[in-house]
Amino acid sequence: MRYLPHTKEDIELMLEKTGVPSLKSLFDCIPDKLKTKDELKLPKPLTEWELDEHMDDLTSSINASKKCKYFIGGGSYDHFRPASVNYLISRSEFATAYTPYQPEVSQGTLQGIYEFQTMITELTGMDVATASHYDGGTALAETLLIALNKKKLQKIAVSSLIHPHHREILKTYLYPTGYEIIEIPYNKDGLTDFEQVKNMGDIAGIAVQSPNFFGNIEDLKLARKTCDSKNALFISSFTEGLSLGLLKSPGEFGADLVAGEGQSFGLSKSFGGAGLGLIAGTKKLMRNLPGRLIGKTLDSNGKQGYVLTLATREQHIRREKASSNICSNNGLNAMTAAMYLASVGKTGIREIAQLNHDKAFFLKQELEKVGFKIPFNSEFFNEFVAIAPEGFEAKRKRLEKDKGFYAGIELDKYYPELKNHYLFCATETIKKQDVENLIQEVK
Repeated sequence: MRYLPHTKEDIELMLEKTGVPSLKSLFDCIPDKLKTKDELKLPKPLTEWELDEHMDDLTSSINASKKCKYFIGGGSYDHFRPASVNYLISRSEFATAYTPYQPEVSQGTLQGIYEFQTMITELTGMDVATASHYDGGTALAETLLIALNKKKLQKIAVSSLIHPHHREILKTYLYPTGYEIIEIPYNKDGLTDFEQVKNMGDIAGIAVQSPNFFGNIEDLKLARKTCDSKNALFISSFTEGLSLGLLKSPGEFGADLVAGEGQSFGLSKSFGGAGLGLIAGTKKLMRNLPGRLIGKTLDSNGKQGYVLTLATREQHIRREKASSNICSNNGLNAMTAAMYLASVGKTGIREIAQLNHDKAFFLKQELEKVGFKIPFNSEFFNEFVAIAPEGFEAKRKRLEKDKGFYAGIELDKYYPELKNHYLFCATETIKKQDVENLIQEVK
C-alpha cells in the first residue's frame, strides 16, 4: 500500500480536534531521559523513483526473484507511474464495474474526457481530439478510413517504418473493403523515402510514424510537402507519446490527422495491453473523426456543464452515416492518461522526455565501445538500431534467462533484410548502473 503523508493542514486540523497545541506536546508523557536529544542519523531523502527501486531491491533479496530490466521498446515502453495516478485511478469513483462504458450524462465522466481531449490537443498541436479508441493501431486505421472516404479514392500510402503490428491492423481494416495500401520503402538513413511517392498515382493520404519503428525522427516538413504535391491528407502517427514532450508537434508541421498510442501516459505494460488509442485532427475534419467529442457549455441557469457534443459512431447515428463502429468507451485508460499528464505537467513531460533521449544516447555510445555498429545516421528519440557483433544472440538469450535483462528486439522477423540488427531502447527507468551491467555481460 502506498504511503501518502499528511499535509500541514491535515496535521493542524487533527491537533485542533484533539485539543493538543502541537505535535511535540503529544510526547510530553514520555520521560525526558528516554527521549533522543541528537539528530537522527537518517540517510538522505529519496525520490519516489529511488524509493521504489530500494523497496524492489529489498523484496528481491527476500524472495530471491530477478528484477527485470527492459532495453526494449517497440511500441510498449517501461515508464515510471506517479503514485498519485496509481492511487486516484483505483478509487471507486473511477474504477467501477461499468467503467469502459460509462453513461454519457455523468458530469464526472464527461469532464474527465474533456480534460483528456484538451491535453491531447496541446500535445499534438491539433484543433480537436476525441476519446474512445482501443489502441494506437486501430486509431491509425480509423484515420486512414477518414482519408479514403474524404478523398473518395481507393489507394493510400503508408510508410514501411510504421510499427509492423499497426500495419497488420491496417490490412485487416482495409483489404476486405477493397482498398489498396501502398508501402513506402525506407532509405539508407532509416527514414521514409518520400521520393518513392512521386510515381504512386492518386492517393488519398500518406501515413508516417515519427519517431518511426527504428526510433528515428522523421522529416515531417518533407512529409507535408510530399502530401501537398499529391493533394493527399497528411497522417502523422506515433507509438511513444512522451516524444511529444521534446519534439515539435505534428500540428506544427501541418498534419491533417494524428493517430497515436498513449500507453506511455501512465499505463502499465500489463503483458501487452490494454493500450490507449489517440486521434486528433483539424477543425475542418472534426465531423469525420470517430469516437466522442466532449464540449463545455452553460445551462439555462448559467451553470457550467459538460455535454457529448459529437459522436459519430454507429450507436449514436445511423450505421450508414457513422464514420466508425467503435462502441465501448476506453474511459478508464483515458482518465489514467489525463491524470498522468496533469501530475507531471508541461515541465515534467519535457524533463522525462529529455531523460529518455539522454539515456538512450548513453546506451548507444556504450554499445559502440564494445563492437556494436549503428547503421542509420539519423536523430532518434529513445530507441535506435544497432548491428550486433558475433556471438551476441547467445549472450542475449542467456541474459534473459539468468539476469532478467531484455536486450534488444530482433528486427529480421519484421524486416528480413536486417539480419543481426536489434532495436534497443532506454527510458527513464534505466539507470547508469543498469547500462554498465549490460555492457559487462555483452562485451
